Amino acid sequence: MTPPRIAICVVTFNSAELVPDLVGSLPAGADGTDWHLVVADNASDDGTVAAVERWAPEATIVQTGANLGYAAGVNAAVRAAGDQDAYLILNADVRLQPGCLRTLHDALSADVGIAVPRLLDAEGELIWSMRRAPSVLRAWADAIVGAERVGRIPALGEVVTDPGLYRVAGPTDWAEGSTQLISAACWRAVGEWDESFFLYSEETDFDLRAGDEGLRTWYEPAAVAVHLEGGSAGSPALWSLLVVNRIRMFGRRHGRVSSGLFWAAAVAREGSRALLGK
Repeated sequence: MTPPRIAICVVTFNSAELVPDLVGSLPAGADGTDWHLVVADNASDDGTVAAVERWAPEATIVQTGANLGYAAGVNAAVRAAGDQDAYLILNADVRLQPGCLRTLHDALSADVGIAVPRLLDAEGELIWSMRRAPSVLRAWADAIVGAERVGRIPALGEVVTDPGLYRVAGPTDWAEGSTQLISAACWRAVGEWDESFFLYSEETDFDLRAGDEGLRTWYEPAAVAVHLEGGSAGSPALWSLLVVNRIRMFGRRHGRVSSGLFWAAAVAREGSRALLGK
């Protein structure tokens, strides 16, 4: 059987220190596939491009010329990859475990356009990576009770926090965007990632748009990856962008009244976090 042709599309921004371990994980992680690494670099100034050239000399490198954001980098990488069977959207701080990519590809089908793995953090702990579609009720439940508590109740929780659900394969409305295998058919049907988000909610938007086209996002626990998880929690600016983009994304898919209630829930949640010193 001919192995599937898969472009591993990585967006980098000052990621030089992450490149060696990322590249080192790919041969085993992508075993059983005909893979090619494509790196879209958003104007790094720390030697990221040189690191890629050193550790992965066969990779295709796209220099975007500016920090255009994650979605723009994803789109640039996929364009450069050309015709493939699927595209693995991958953060630079993800390490594929052996056989991950082929297992994800085997989960794709006529009605499954996106496959996502079981994600572990650097200590080997499970990451809550599955999500339900955002709603006004879920936003308020999160604000009042807390995401982890309500995440066990499908009607109330957006973040899936029931450990049992992470032990079995199944559909999810969307998933965190660090590691997503997208079939070529899904990419053609849905179109590119929305670059207006710059960072955060672009994967939510894409996965939900795939659902609109009848293409499911599928969680496959037999595929495993480690996500080192940098980012928004320690940065007020990035956290603000995350919250704003969640509101913008919801507003694009819902009417004015629902969007206003969702905005109010976000204000309540962030206000309570501020009072607690977060």
